Amino acid sequence: MEAHRRLWGEPEFLSRAPGRVNLIGEHTDYNDGFVLPMALPFDTVLAVSEGQPHSGVEIESEGFGRLQLTGPLDGSEAGWELHIQGAHRLTSESVAVPSAWRATIASDVPVGAGLSSSAALDVAMIRALLRLAGASWTGADVARLARRVENEVVGVPSGIMDQLVSATAVAGHALLIDCRSLETAPHRLPEGTAVAVMDTGTRRRLADSGYIERREECVRAAELLGVDSLRDATSVESMPLGGGAERERARHVISENQRTLDAVAAIEADDANRLGRLMSMSHASLRGDFAVSGRALDQIVAIAEAQPACLGARMTGGGFAGCAVALVDAQGADSFGDAVIDGYRSVSGNTATVWLCEAGAGASVVELTP
Repeated sequence: MEAHRRLWGEPEFLSRAPGRVNLIGEHTDYNDGFVLPMALPFDTVLAVSEGQPHSGVEIESEGFGRLQLTGPLDGSEAGWELHIQGAHRLTSESVAVPSAWRATIASDVPVGAGLSSSAALDVAMIRALLRLAGASWTGADVARLARRVENEVVGVPSGIMDQLVSATAVAGHALLIDCRSLETAPHRLPEGTAVAVMDTGTRRRLADSGYIERREECVRAAELLGVDSLRDATSVESMPLGGGAERERARHVISENQRTLDAVAAIEADDANRLGRLMSMSHASLRGDFAVSGRALDQIVAIAEAQPACLGARMTGGGFAGCAVALVDAQGADSFGDAVIDGYRSVSGNTATVWLCEAGAGASVVELTP
């Protein structure tokens, strides 16, 4: 808001969308499976006001500079510009977005950490454009369009988990998502627990990682098993011998879908210990069968699991680098965070960041009174 006032005067409204951490259900979303993320108390926010006729569109992003929307994409855009221009182009195909408006962007969602900074930007941008156009969409419709930005414009074949939880999360709850039907159900975590997000400080770009390779392996695995997607598979036993990597990828997805449903059952039974064990089992599967962990992620998960307050821990996000997540006893949460930071520094020489987080709310638009 301060940046907007400095550049263009008072903004008319704010559009915000959160990042997310996935508690369990990793690499199952693009296999039509089940996931259990929660929104984080970290947001990307746009402050927006309409401009004068023929003044065009100007956007100032904290830390990234200024962008003018003047024409079609030409292939030279930086990452954040692709997201902005893609969201603008695809939204404008469905609703009448004004031709003159201004926005400033600020965010405290860590970039490249596996906490969905790009989904938060896409969802916040689309919600702002819909407000400018006077249109009202469901959260699922916003998420579908945000996924198209990621898939069609940015070029990352992501599932819909990140966008859907950013658009529709319920404060204080994790969100079970059926990635085939897009049905969602909020679940409050067991009493007396806290969620710790542990940033290793390592980074990767999803488009440059093994993410796309894993998707392709899952498609081939489904073909070998004779199903439309791995959501429909119940076992790898029918896969032809010598399936290799495809067999392992399928085994992870099949077992991870079941772990996610078991995790919801544990939450409903207020069984924090069971939920924590399932998270640790998820990490073992991601490290072994799906091969998307990394040295830093394995180190910080092992350190977390060695702490008395830890009920379970796993890598989160696309993998290879970034963040892990732990379920901890709330009474020991502060000492847990200090111990993880100290332990990670001693084994890696690097500094981790640990956030103790409550589940945040999904995207919203806040009208500002003059």
